Amino acid sequence: MAITSSPAPRARRRRAARFVAPRCKATAVAAALAAAVPALALAQTVLPPVTVTGRLSPPLAVGGWGDTPLERTPISASTYGEAQLRHGGATRIADVTRLDPAVSDSYNSEGYWDTLTIRGFVTDNRFNFRRDGLPINAETSIPLDNKQQLEVLKGLSGLQAGTSAPGGLVNLVVKRPLEADTRSVLLGWRESNSRLAAADLNQRFGHERAIGLRLNVAYEHLDPHFRATQGHRHLLAAAGEWKLPGGTVVEAEVETSRRAQPSVVGFSLLGDSVPDPKRIDPRLNLNHQPWTQPVVFDAHTASVRISRPLGTDWRASAHLATQRLRTDDRTAFPFGVYDPATFACGPCDRFAPDGSFTYWEYISDDERRRSDALDVSVAGRIVLGGSEHRVQAGVLRSLYRARPNQQVFDIAGTGHVDGTAVVPRSSGLLDENTRRDEASTETYLRDEWRLSAATALWLGARHTQLARRSVRTDGSRPTDYRQSFTTPFVALTHELRPGLMAYASWGRGVESEVAPNRTLYTNAGQPLPSLQSRQTELGLKGEAAREGHSLAWSAALFDIERPLFTDIGTCSGAGTCTRQVDGTARHRGIELAGDWRAGAWTLAGGAQWLRARREGAADPSQNGLKPVNVAERSVKLQLGRDLASIPGLAWSLGVVHEGPRMALPDNRARIEGWTRLDALLRYRHAAAGRTLTWRLGVDNLTDERAWKESPYQFGHAYLFPLAPRTWRVSVQADL
Repeated sequence: MAITSSPAPRARRRRAARFVAPRCKATAVAAALAAAVPALALAQTVLPPVTVTGRLSPPLAVGGWGDTPLERTPISASTYGEAQLRHGGATRIADVTRLDPAVSDSYNSEGYWDTLTIRGFVTDNRFNFRRDGLPINAETSIPLDNKQQLEVLKGLSGLQAGTSAPGGLVNLVVKRPLEADTRSVLLGWRESNSRLAAADLNQRFGHERAIGLRLNVAYEHLDPHFRATQGHRHLLAAAGEWKLPGGTVVEAEVETSRRAQPSVVGFSLLGDSVPDPKRIDPRLNLNHQPWTQPVVFDAHTASVRISRPLGTDWRASAHLATQRLRTDDRTAFPFGVYDPATFACGPCDRFAPDGSFTYWEYISDDERRRSDALDVSVAGRIVLGGSEHRVQAGVLRSLYRARPNQQVFDIAGTGHVDGTAVVPRSSGLLDENTRRDEASTETYLRDEWRLSAATALWLGARHTQLARRSVRTDGSRPTDYRQSFTTPFVALTHELRPGLMAYASWGRGVESEVAPNRTLYTNAGQPLPSLQSRQTELGLKGEAAREGHSLAWSAALFDIERPLFTDIGTCSGAGTCTRQVDGTARHRGIELAGDWRAGAWTLAGGAQWLRARREGAADPSQNGLKPVNVAERSVKLQLGRDLASIPGLAWSLGVVHEGPRMALPDNRARIEGWTRLDALLRYRHAAAGRTLTWRLGVDNLTDERAWKESPYQFGHAYLFPLAPRTWRVSVQADL
């Protein structure tokens, strides 16, 4: 909880020269900035120091408990504001993994969408992401330029979501008009040669400044440290606000973005062994063939929210949003070792011991996805029997539609882990895709019941009615089913003394799916029993402050149990396989987080210890196995200091440690843990009526070489290397 993310030799030589130049450029920039800081400190007007002695975090928009501050709620969550994300060099949702110990990577590659693991469970990009509290589809590239805050709700989310994977939700809070008129411009550069220009403009108009408008624009030339991944992205977003007489507020916003860039694919095991990461070039991109095309994400989102008071203690709101996505998904990706004539494989889920693998061409152009959501709610305060109740009730109606077309999924040739192989395009064999429709109606009720001045009972329930359909693009394998379920939540909080609160909570979450509609399965196309996960959590939250010092901290002990679907039978021919519940995944852990400030010093971050195991499987050999790509321990810390000798100058050092992870489901291979150091030098000063903020950062300061993550994705073991030392520099001008 953050209380305060195969060329020829000549071509290879040319490409190496391109990478040497940015390194020299980064060094020159660093030296110039370091030399300029003292001169700027003497020549410019220095901003007066600000002393922080106490603080209260903002409400958690996705928490579901209105304007109650995070540290007073019985949930674990993290909030990361715009400034914190910029200081940390975050350019995408996946960058939150460097800040939150409960969050780690899950097949996060350059040029593709972001997937996270929270408390050891992989998020579902269709159901675990929110935008201003409403559901969105995250199978796209989501820009952060117009986001005010990124929130991570940790633990089961049945009270906030009808269906979602356990572990937590991610919510993006859109920038809205401010009371004060502001102007902000940002210029940034990152190795090897990515260049960003962004502007954030805020203005109020009209009688009593009742109308507000905020505009965000951004353009970035993408040229990261991976080879052959040049591309571009842009964003245009506007948000408006109109305060009407009587307290009614109308808010509207629209966002359009585009990202076009070749993606990066993973390495893999060499037979039964994990290759030495120090012998792998972390800049190598195996998705590099003469016919490789960029992945293109087009996204358009808009929303309208109206809220108005109903008397003194009540308020009603209606929030409508729509999201329309278009994607061209293309890649040359390695997958097993296959015979192109018979499609027999060996090995099927990794590279051959000699480093060879089969290249597959994948093209799925013009995928279209649409999400619509309408939330209508009332919230307020009532007194019953002498006790105060803060109540919220509402209905959320959401629709989702996915319309992909036929896809190319065909063998192109044989590649090698050194990236030297050049293969022709595949024959372009077409394969069917799956189109999906979903409609859900969720009715929810929450009650914060004040039993006394120090004790509160938190009660909630969400009833979901779900209808889902799917069909292949040729009309085959249709499925159509309906389910309904209720997910309850109950918690108790007690203030042990001012600034120290204890809590206990229990809740459920739900996932829903059907058995694959294939002749292999005896229950093909049939709806499976909903997976009802449950979580128990015990926690402490504390805060203290005195002149020049402040401390906010939290500790949580959690236990999550989730049923697992497994294929039972030989699964060797028609009617030989049955998908059914077989055992559970049980994740138990401890999370610690804190934010300490003493004079010029700051220390923020946390740690997680996680014990994740499979239990209750029919096959005893499966019990006790660890999940793939889940670290048992992680530590994320940020130490910073303001330098009194040069007012406005500050440095910070980030430490990110993640322990070993399993690379195969049978636990016969694993990757070792790693530790990365990130550094930032920041200088803030006034010049010509503007506030300038200079940032010079370096990620992976020691150029550590390691496997960052080991996702077992699409039935294949992948390995992604830790990014090499990367320089970044930016300047932000605020008016």
